[in-house]
Amino acid sequence: MSKLAPSELTQLFVTELYRADLSAQPDFDVFLEEIDDACRAFADEDEAGQTWSQTKGYLGYTSYASLPDLPMRASVFADLKAMIDPHVAHFADQIDLDLGGRKPKLDSMWINILEPMGHHSGHIHPHSIISGTFYVHVPEGASALRLEDPRLPLMMNAPLRKPGNPMRQSFVPVQPQAGTILLWESWLRHEVPINMGDDVRISVSFNYG
Repeated sequence: MSKLAPSELTQLFVTELYRADLSAQPDFDVFLEEIDDACRAFADEDEAGQTWSQTKGYLGYTSYASLPDLPMRASVFADLKAMIDPHVAHFADQIDLDLGGRKPKLDSMWINILEPMGHHSGHIHPHSIISGTFYVHVPEGASALRLEDPRLPLMMNAPLRKPGNPMRQSFVPVQPQAGTILLWESWLRHEVPINMGDDVRISVSFNYG
């Protein structure tokens, strides 16, 4: 049997996830407690968001359809935006987005409070370029973020992948902690599996255009 001819493997069409830990910010513990309190207060008072969440079968609360302008409503969310803005700009630069000299601009920011056994099915964020989430409260057993290979709908007759290399999996879980910020391009499909924790999972999501 002849020897295998020399070959090379080239990686194409990379999908990138940006992760940062904001807990090194000055007085971060105070900030985290303040934004946690604010998220719970909005959830208690926002009747339109409560109704929308119930109508859509969201087990918990989201201000996605009712209060997407949080930085205009409470200073703690304006502070969060100030922390996130440079990370989004850095991510856009790292992935070589050609923005014609412009910077990404916050389009919307909303609260997610996911109760035990709640989940958020797979989706994308149309009309944005970069989306992400800041994690406020992540109890033990709470859901990871689950990212989907964007090529998956085209993989006709493709066998399953062997476990191990995350670059070759169809779905990749990413486990955050309180203070984590995750950023991805808005076309990347993602979901939040069932919250198996005994407490609510609180996060603040956002879109940049």
